[in-house]
Amino acid sequence: MRDVLNDLVAWWRAGQKVGLATVVRTWQSAPRPAGATMAVGPDGTVVGSVSGGCVEGAVYDLCGEVIETGRPRVHRYGIGDDDAFAVGLTCGGTIDILVERIDRQTFPQLDEVAWSIEANEPVAVVTCVEGPDDRLGGRLLVWDDRHTDSLGSTRLDTAAADDARGLLATGRTGTLHYGPDGERRGEGLTLFVASYAPPARMIVFGAIDFAASVARIGKFLGYDVTVCDARPVFATPKRFPGADRVVVDWPHRYLRTEVDAGHIDGRTVVCVLTHDPKFDVPVLEVALREDLAYVGAMGSRRTHDDRLARLRAAGLTDKELERLSSPIGLDLGARTPEETAVSIAGEIVAARWGGTGARLTSMAGRIHHD
Repeated sequence: MRDVLNDLVAWWRAGQKVGLATVVRTWQSAPRPAGATMAVGPDGTVVGSVSGGCVEGAVYDLCGEVIETGRPRVHRYGIGDDDAFAVGLTCGGTIDILVERIDRQTFPQLDEVAWSIEANEPVAVVTCVEGPDDRLGGRLLVWDDRHTDSLGSTRLDTAAADDARGLLATGRTGTLHYGPDGERRGEGLTLFVASYAPPARMIVFGAIDFAASVARIGKFLGYDVTVCDARPVFATPKRFPGADRVVVDWPHRYLRTEVDAGHIDGRTVVCVLTHDPKFDVPVLEVALREDLAYVGAMGSRRTHDDRLARLRAAGLTDKELERLSSPIGLDLGARTPEETAVSIAGEIVAARWGGTGARLTSMAGRIHHD
């Protein structure tokens, strides 16, 4: 919803009816992940995307039907469907799409959700996408410390809120399954949890030209980007216009402060580009002892070997050192800061989704990883 939020809220506040399509489940090489949305406005305007184009004509028509009837629908598009090629899903994947009418009557809580998202307050929207007719489309809004509305059962609301908070804590979107009264081992109800958490953080240590390129590509990937360096003459906003913030501090001290303040989580990416032992070894001591999504460090193989020796001497275990991607990046033959940033970004994406970094043309089997 985040990518269509401004238009959706504007139509909602104007009292208009909107068709909202959301990918709720995917299999195999689905073109968009769960949580991707497309909205069809009252004038037929389309914002967002649920499939990269391949089924959106069919989804557009379904949105029109749902706007008229007000009845939510879940439709599956996949290569196994008789009409798969007719709608264009030739990529080999399968997707379930929830289509619902959004207006002040069907989603009175949208303004509250919008305010939370705009304020970077984590919120999850739990929607019943499979179950009895009187439950379909029911919603529960879940924050860290509270939940509102109901899915039709107090026990179900409590179970769904607890489980949704687990997804929200890691910024994940997905489905949950229950019995009719919230039985976790039961069947009959499928809930879709759309998590709206603040963007994951990327912290780049070392105010060098490579850092400027990494900061720019980090923003492109959707990260909240911080550049940190102890040298005020180099760590300036003018040199890093792509960063959300530029911090002058010793890297290890800044990272330790952010960890202690709870500003770091399992989605955080750390790129150490200082390749200077007095900076990178202390900050890596902190980073490698945390459960982060990615920790990479720049340097030659000689620098890497020296760095490992220093980190072992500082007491880091082999298991902790296995978390380190060093030398940083994939083997692309990169030379320029921009090319190196692409190499680093590729490794971060591969680490996130379990990719190998190999050329797809040389591989067989599935393209997308779970």
